[in-house]
Amino acid sequence: MAAPVACAFFFDAKTVGEPGVHSLGACALCTKPLARDSDIFMYKGDTPFCSDECRHEQMRLDAACARQAARAAARRQKHFSSGTGSGRAHRESWEVSVAS
Repeated sequence: MAAPVACAFFFDAKTVGEPGVHSLGACALCTKPLARDSDIFMYKGDTPFCSDECRHEQMRLDAACARQAARAAARRQKHFSSGTGSGRAHRESWEVSVAS
């Protein structure tokens, strides 16, 4: 019988305390320590914040990043679609039909 193999899909290789992994010890925005007897405001499932204001500021930053990424994607799409026509014509010029 083969030894069981743990699938990496189900396990997070990062440990608590590494960058990008939030613990409930401090606010993800201002890094203020979170007390056990105080409210913790969560965002995106596992990101803790010390106050509603910090959470809303992170939401505002995320929305701005999403808008910027959407604009960049639209510029790339516009650039790609404007260049596709000339690329297609160039490819078609190399196609050779075979007479049967």
